Amino acid sequence: MASETATATATEPRQAVPGGRGRGGRLRGGRIGLVVLAAVLAVLAVLPLLYMVTGSLKTRDQVTDGKLIPHHVTWHNYQYVFTQVPFTRYLLNSFFISAVVTIAALFFHSMAAYALARLRFPGRDVLFGAIFATLLVTAPVVLIPLFLVARQLHLLDSYAGLIIPAIFNAFGIFLLRQFYLGLPRELEEAAVIDGCGYWRVYWSVVLPLSRPILAALAVFFFLANWNAFVWPLVATNNPDLTVVQLGISAFQSQYTSNWNYILAAATVAAIPMLVLFFAFQRQIVESIKTSGLK
Repeated sequence: MASETATATATEPRQAVPGGRGRGGRLRGGRIGLVVLAAVLAVLAVLPLLYMVTGSLKTRDQVTDGKLIPHHVTWHNYQYVFTQVPFTRYLLNSFFISAVVTIAALFFHSMAAYALARLRFPGRDVLFGAIFATLLVTAPVVLIPLFLVARQLHLLDSYAGLIIPAIFNAFGIFLLRQFYLGLPRELEEAAVIDGCGYWRVYWSVVLPLSRPILAALAVFFFLANWNAFVWPLVATNNPDLTVVQLGISAFQSQYTSNWNYILAAATVAAIPMLVLFFAFQRQIVESIKTSGLK
């Protein structure tokens, strides 16, 4: 009797789970919709950049024709940018300022973040809260007080005036602190047992483990200072200290109708940003995942 029941059960067709195929179709349709949406957003993001590059290869008459592909490719725009204006000087100024600010910011921010994450001292949480609260203050709010302080310290029209105010960044301290909170304490305790002090632990243990987050922050800091416009516009009137964004702005005001020259200058200024982003995009993603920002 039991064998007949088992045979009958095995020969009966299995009933499909109600709604199973429909649910799978909906999931598949949702994935396709997300892929299509991502493709559309990617095209919208890349299209202005592509138009800038192709526009820089057009003549003055073709640059405003609204077409993406130029009829006649010319390199005269780039030659004009580098020969008629000191654009190389602008690029060197921006590179020097961005590199110095990035190195100094990573050094001081990492020390401050390690102290706020690992050291115990009175007022630590209050100090971190005050630093974190500065993220709520926008740059135009502190622009005039910062200018007055820089003038009193005789920092205007100098590289120091362009570098020192840009070093502090609460976002870098916050991101590094979150990263250090996730580091295993056993490594630091083993270094302390071996006779290392706080500085030795920071320099020999913490910094080598911080390479992914430091690489990501280096990209953030460099790009932010490479694109700086408002503070360099306020802090300097010396043509020898003009940065690349101010150079493009002055170039645009001088040659308002010559968009082919303006697009060529903008393309040259965008190359370092694109190279840095594509070279360190993996570190940027990993730093965000390991720092608690989901």
